[in-house]
Amino acid sequence: MNLKAFFNKTKTEITHVVWPTRKRAVIYTLLLLAFSLALGYLLFGFDFLFKAGLERALY
Repeated sequence: MNLKAFFNKTKTEITHVVWPTRKRAVIYTLLLLAFSLALGYLLFGFDFLFKAGLERALY
């Protein structure tokens, strides 16, 4: 398959994609940010507890 045929097939496939509405894209973005922040705080909490436990055990 040559490059031109590849791009033609790619263009055809892109027309089949169902793109989200602006409102739905904003909602998904906000959900992703909230999930990322929550996961970050959770990992920070575990790291803090692990560090405190190690400090208590070693000193």
